[in-house]
Formats: sequence, structure tokens, C-alpha cells
Amino acid sequence: MENRKAKNIIEAILFVAGRKVNIEELIMVLELPKEEIENLISEMQEEDRGIEIIKIENGYQMVSKKEYYEYIYPIIDKRAKPNLSSAALETLSIIAYNPKITRAEIEAIRGVGVDGCMYKLLEYGLIEEAGKADLPGKPMTYKTSQEFLKMFGYTSLNDLPELPRYKLDENKQIVIDDIIENK
Repeated sequence: MENRKAKNIIEAILFVAGRKVNIEELIMVLELPKEEIENLISEMQEEDRGIEIIKIENGYQMVSKKEYYEYIYPIIDKRAKPNLSSAALETLSIIAYNPKITRAEIEAIRGVGVDGCMYKLLEYGLIEEAGKADLPGKPMTYKTSQEFLKMFGYTSLNDLPELPRYKLDENKQIVIDDIIENK
């Protein structure tokens, strides 16, 4: 199969799917080796267009480029944009850095209840249930979703920025001076 035709097929699949398409699905349809498909997609990603192909874990999705959002939004999306409070963002970051965390563990880190934040994050599809913890009562655990990765532009959780290193003093409080000195 010639490269142009394979690229057109990939583009058509990603456009019509409207979701992440796993590399295995593309291999099955195109009957090409994984490396060749990845090379074709890499070439497509370099093309200057109003859309782009992003990698999400083990698949790809076609999306509009971020710089055209202000033009697209008034035409397509009449819904209110997700508005996350600082408490919800803090809760989301705790879950992102601690996959398979329970609500009680999140509350212990934050020091306050997180019911409202969790409800909003679940409603927006930014987090999802990850199963039951092997603890008394079998509490539900949570992890970030693929929607989180798309919204924040990450391929996987490995792309998250590294957290700063810190020291605790004798009262188990973070020593701010050590964080600032390391920067």
C-alpha cells in the first residue's frame, strides 16, 4: 500500500472514530507493521494543518489544534466550559500523582472533605473508579481518566512534572527554605 493512501486511511479512521484508536486496531485494518504506522503518523503530525494527531497511551486521536480554540468554540460548543475550583484542581493533582488512591487517603492529604470535588471530577470525566482497595470495607480507589490526559495535553501520567523534593522538620512540617535552595 502506498504511503499517501495509508495516511488517508489513518486520517479517515481517526476522524470518524472521534475517540482514541489503539495502535492494534490500525495494525489490523491496514495490515502494516507497527513501526510503519507510527512513522506514517509521525509524518502526519509534522504537517501544518488545523488538526493534529495526538498520542494517548497506546493509541492516537485526531483533535483540533489548541491555537484555533477561540475560533472553534463559538461555533461548535455552546456548553459551559468545565470550571474547576482550586480545591478540585488540588484533588485532581493528588489523584494524578497517586493512582489507585481512596477518598479517605485524599481527605487525609488535603485535611478536608472532598465529596463535592470528587463529584465534579467524576461528572467531567477527569477521574474514574480504579477498583477496590484491599483495606477494611473495600473502599473504592480512583485514578485519572483518558479525558484528563487529553484535557491537559499529556500522553501518559509519566509526562507529569516531577514534584519538588522537600524535607520535614521535627514537627513534621515542610521546610520551605530547602525547596527554594534546590531551585
